[in-house]
Amino acid sequence: MNSERRRQIDAIVRSAVAYEDGLDALAVAPAAEVDPALFAALGDACERLWRGGWQPGELHRAVVRRGGTDRPVLGQAVADAVAAHLRGFRRRDVDERWLAQADELGAAVWWSADTAYVSELVARRRLDRVSALDDLLSLLVVLAELPAIEVLVPPPGTAPRRSASAAARVGERLLDRVRALLAKAESTGYPAEAETYTAKAQELIARHSIDEALLAGAGGPEAGVVPFARRIGVDHPYESEKASLLSAVAQANRCHTVWSPDYGFTTVFGFDADIDAVDLLYTSLLVQAGRAMARSEPPGGKAGRARLKAFRQSFLVAYGVRIGERLTRAAEAALEAAVQEPADLLPVLRSRDEQVRETMLRVFPRTVRGRGSRVDSREGWESGREAADRATLR
Repeated sequence: MNSERRRQIDAIVRSAVAYEDGLDALAVAPAAEVDPALFAALGDACERLWRGGWQPGELHRAVVRRGGTDRPVLGQAVADAVAAHLRGFRRRDVDERWLAQADELGAAVWWSADTAYVSELVARRRLDRVSALDDLLSLLVVLAELPAIEVLVPPPGTAPRRSASAAARVGERLLDRVRALLAKAESTGYPAEAETYTAKAQELIARHSIDEALLAGAGGPEAGVVPFARRIGVDHPYESEKASLLSAVAQANRCHTVWSPDYGFTTVFGFDADIDAVDLLYTSLLVQAGRAMARSEPPGGKAGRARLKAFRQSFLVAYGVRIGERLTRAAEAALEAAVQEPADLLPVLRSRDEQVRETMLRVFPRTVRGRGSRVDSREGWESGREAADRATLR
């Protein structure tokens, strides 16, 4: 009987039957038949996407974006599917990044048995049964619409990719220092202090990146390291403007980006240490931009809503442009200081950049250059540039 219920669920997801009629039929069917089939369908749908390149955090983001933030069961069910999937593997056999995302989602098996998942979810979320079935069916519809994407992190069951080299441990210590500096930049109420902390963070990042390039060029432990990629989420609202900020940070740190607006993430290509730096800097600068924008924006209200939206968009466009200018200048200054030492640094950097570009073109052989964002508020543009001057680098 469970196989019959599973076929019924699959038909609803494929829209072979009317959704509402299918939901009504499941609601009156015995829970002992429906619930195991529904849980199995959720596991199978997520496993298809794990194999297709989706990572836990990415899938959670995509589901919440498409399903709506007012339906928390959808995100909860994705985290539960992650926990259920991990039961079949030892932690040491799963890629560290996959585990980190699972832990960030709080993925843990809290239900007593798979056959009882739906009923215990109803009790946990204080839902009526029909609402729970509706949420889970809607989640299956969302999952069925998602295509396979590039596998950047090996899913459980495949060989994990780990960073255990001495150079990687040095990089972790440096990133801890960068995190501490950026936390101070975010917490201070004084723009000059924020600039100092952020400038020091960029200085550490640039110097470490150059040192890694020198080690690779000299045949050191980094010689065999290859460029990689990471997908970084870009949230509502003003996604396009935030994606432009991320692109500016990436370019200044020898990375390349491809923005995927349908899924709300940007794929950043580069060497691991550079991508780590981009991730940290972008996150911190976004926090600083938000605070600066809140301090300088005009009053809202019904009459000023359009003005406020134009101000925020223009602010973020200007902020991203100015950030790119200043970060690039800082990176060039670090390069000028380093190039006096070995004469072969520039060829090494060009070679590494070519490797990054080749990796990007392999993953995205065809891309479309994005259109620039409109600037409809001079007030927002000027405020954004001023905020970037205060928050970032000399």
